[in-house]
Amino acid sequence: MAALKLTDVSFTYPDGIQALDRVSLSIGEGERVALVGPNGAGKSTLLRIMAALNIPAEGIVEITGERLTKKDAERLRRRIGFLFQDPDDQIFMPTVWDDVAFGPINMQLSADEVEGRVARAIHMAGIEGYEQRVPHHLSFGEKKRVAIAGVLAMQTPILLLDEPTANLDPQGRRDLVDVLKSLPGTVLIATHDLAVAMELAKRVVVLKRTILFDGDFGTLLENPAILGSANLELPPLCKLLAEWRKRMGKDFAIPQTVEEALEVLMRS
Repeated sequence: MAALKLTDVSFTYPDGIQALDRVSLSIGEGERVALVGPNGAGKSTLLRIMAALNIPAEGIVEITGERLTKKDAERLRRRIGFLFQDPDDQIFMPTVWDDVAFGPINMQLSADEVEGRVARAIHMAGIEGYEQRVPHHLSFGEKKRVAIAGVLAMQTPILLLDEPTANLDPQGRRDLVDVLKSLPGTVLIATHDLAVAMELAKRVVVLKRTILFDGDFGTLLENPAILGSANLELPPLCKLLAEWRKRMGKDFAIPQTVEEALEVLMRS
């Protein structure tokens, strides 16, 4: 069964701007998918629809096999963990512990269950020792981790992450990618950073109001027309090896990792 399924979904904002045009997409249970595209491509809108926060006027949305309607939106929303692009939109309690515990407490779980969930989520997000700190005094990267912990504490089967590494310094980006790699369940990561996308998923969907591409990264990297149409740029490693291949007249698939690049170079 598909964890998320969209059929011919279109969405237009009240000001008349069309964000999505006939989007059809199916994501299987336990699958990790990267959603890439330029700013304004509709990625955040698509995630909000999948999270049952927006209801499209056209098309069908199914969450774990159930059709999304206004009547059922609140109930289906509980199956989704949604990480907003800006953690300040998500964290609001006086301490980190309170923030991470907010969701489980509102699920009316027992005190022991809340304690256990919060401890596990804080450990997974790498913020042990932060429990009594004030979230809004933390760095941007630390706030991201708190927001992720809050999502993980809900233990939802589906996680939607909107630009999780945006505006982070290199070390913060690396730390957060390592956290994201360990996340369980069905995961959809929206990003404009192909390097991050390749680390976190095997399947990639290119969105620009409609779906331009749905497949593996190897095929996408060899498709300059799609990359250009979506304003996507090859990561530096891929760009370097693609140019070297061209100049040397070589024939190999564009490497996606340092290890693959080293293998290509050692064979040449």
